[in-house]
Amino acid sequence: MGKNIKDHAKYRALFFNKIPSDEKEINMSDKKHRLGVSEVNLVVRHLQLEPVDENKRQAAIAEIDQLYGLDCISFDEKSRVLNLAYDASRVNLDNIEDILSAHDVAVSHDWWTHFKEGYYKFVDDNVKENAIREPWSCHKSPPGSGRKR
Repeated sequence: MGKNIKDHAKYRALFFNKIPSDEKEINMSDKKHRLGVSEVNLVVRHLQLEPVDENKRQAAIAEIDQLYGLDCISFDEKSRVLNLAYDASRVNLDNIEDILSAHDVAVSHDWWTHFKEGYYKFVDDNVKENAIREPWSCHKSPPGSGRKR
């Protein structure tokens, strides 16, 4: 059980962009993810929220935490930043924003958050599209050629 706690601490340190002083490198392949989360499609997002009643925010976070494909969620009170890690082939930012708006919680309207939202949505769409498509390569041998590469 101690090893799992240590792995979780490493993951949380990476999630918050902090490397523990006793570790030089964090290996994400050691981390056990929640059900429905593929490490290949794992993305980390940081969204600043507008000031809102704590009960509404906690209800929204609790509902988001139940999403299939969400790996980790936290909220920093001081900076009002919602930190998320999720499998972008199963969950996207629109799903999360729908839940936030249903609880009257708004994402900050500053230009930087708006810019990040657009980028996050673009990457989420690409991850989802790439997850459902079969990889293609022009370096494959034609069928029946008998050559293996």
